[in-house]
Amino acid sequence: MLSLVPALLTVVLAFATRRVLPALFLGIVAGGVVLFLRTGEPADLNILSRFLIPALGSKSFAQILLIYLWCLGGLIGIWERTGGAEHFARVVGGRFARGPRSSLGFSWLMGVVFHQGGTVSTVLTGTTVKPVADAHRVAHEELAYVVDSTGSPVATVVPFNAWPAYISGLVVGTVPLLPDAQAGLDFYVQAIPYNFYGWFAVIGTGLFSAGWLPWIGRRMREARERARESGALDAPDARPLMPPDEPPSAADGTDYTPSLADFLVPLGVLISVAVLPYALTGTSWINEAFALCTLSAIAVALARGLTLPEVLDAFLRGCQQMTIGAVILGLAVTLGLVSKELNTAAYVVSLLGNGFPLVLLPGALTALCMGIAFATGTSWGTYAVVFPIAMPLAWALAPDPTYLHVCFGAVLGGAVFGDQCSPISDTTILSSMFTGCDLMDHVKTQLPLALGAATLAAVASTLVALVAV
Repeated sequence: MLSLVPALLTVVLAFATRRVLPALFLGIVAGGVVLFLRTGEPADLNILSRFLIPALGSKSFAQILLIYLWCLGGLIGIWERTGGAEHFARVVGGRFARGPRSSLGFSWLMGVVFHQGGTVSTVLTGTTVKPVADAHRVAHEELAYVVDSTGSPVATVVPFNAWPAYISGLVVGTVPLLPDAQAGLDFYVQAIPYNFYGWFAVIGTGLFSAGWLPWIGRRMREARERARESGALDAPDARPLMPPDEPPSAADGTDYTPSLADFLVPLGVLISVAVLPYALTGTSWINEAFALCTLSAIAVALARGLTLPEVLDAFLRGCQQMTIGAVILGLAVTLGLVSKELNTAAYVVSLLGNGFPLVLLPGALTALCMGIAFATGTSWGTYAVVFPIAMPLAWALAPDPTYLHVCFGAVLGGAVFGDQCSPISDTTILSSMFTGCDLMDHVKTQLPLALGAATLAAVASTLVALVAV
């Protein structure tokens, strides 16, 4: 049970203090204490060598530095200097956005279009739609929710990304129905209708954008009213992870006129390199896609009149804006290592015994994955722990393909909820960052809406399980 302490302490402190950095750090410290109590080794109290250095020297954090700090930070800096993203939003978004509702509708549509997965979707969508939404008095809490709730949820119901390949690899061989990778992929596609949280989250966000959702929670309602009436896009005590937008610097005297090419060429490179190799060979080139995307943005800016010093200055300025976010992501990765070392997820899974009523299993799996992903900040990590246990358990209770689909969808959706709502999740952090929202304001306003979708998902999976068995 002590393995839960670091994650719970972090979450409680983040909500209580609204400061994620010290909450994450104290969670890591607590992890060292818990590990010391388990092993008796004084070296486990040294969080620097035991957790921080291994985590920050890992491949996952190197990818964070490469993609989020350098590539995306530099890309955003260049787009701010050229006005490329803002020009795209004004020209394309301006055709759809006439007010707050249509601006949110445009944001929802872009979230569906950029369906490559949580982190990629949130960054691209947030960057694209923020200028339009800001111009029409859309609260940053509203925008962050739409961006976040069309990130990972869309990726799980639109299977043209890396999610099916990853998850199918986890379930291969767990039950007789899944003897190989192709069977796993086919099973994933067949189970999409039973991913109730994914569907409720995407549809609910669409209704929210259109203003047709009858209940949005007190905090979100207050944020909406504040923005519409006063134009204040953030709460008075908000601390956005990114500094407020500034107009492109004209200090060098360069007369640069933005065009759609500034935005569409890098975006086209990104999508082509990320999607085509995966579609043709099953190989993901996501790191290369972001690197080439940034290089193409540099090339377009140079070709259209910026000097090399101006481009490099914009690139570095964009990287500087990402520093706080990179630090938070680094500590989140470290806390993930703490949870892994303490076997937090495995302990939570062990609480679910083999004698569980089969009709209640889908709802229980939803709740279990919601808790694990919320505490650890990762849906993929939750899948790696839960799927190898949940699939054989479901098959043992009822060897029926439909029932297995329902349980599969419960794990798929429950983990997405936890990842989407956790204050230590990369998608939550990046959604806040690229929409200009305070992180904890985003978490607190999004949580009631996501809980509503998760509750409906648990009820729907239970009803289908009743019919199936």
